Amino acid sequence: MAKIKKGDLVQVISGPSQARGGDRGKQGRVIEVLVEKDRVVVEGVNFVTKHVRVGQTQRGTKTGGIETMEAPIHVSNVALVDPETKKPTRVGHRNEEVTKDGVTKTVRVRYAKKSGKDL
Repeated sequence: MAKIKKGDLVQVISGPSQARGGDRGKQGRVIEVLVEKDRVVVEGVNFVTKHVRVGQTQRGTKTGGIETMEAPIHVSNVALVDPETKKPTRVGHRNEEVTKDGVTKTVRVRYAKKSGKDL
């Protein structure tokens, strides 16, 4: 079961600090999870400039130029943020019984473990 999913609030826990121009300590939502490469794209983190070739749309407007966009970051460099304390935390799984339409199923559920001072 995945520890980090699309839409989760995560915090960057490694790399250069913000004082040195890095992204460590920044929080953002996961836009995309690249499972085969073990990477995630986080909103507002790891910006890169991309040069896009000039083209035309159906209406005739020009597209292209220099764009800034988020690049993927390795999943080990981010930690899930505990919704209560707003601090990075580890993820656990537990089995819960769910009853729907008279049928009881056992489902694995993610939960935020107790977050310490800093992870």
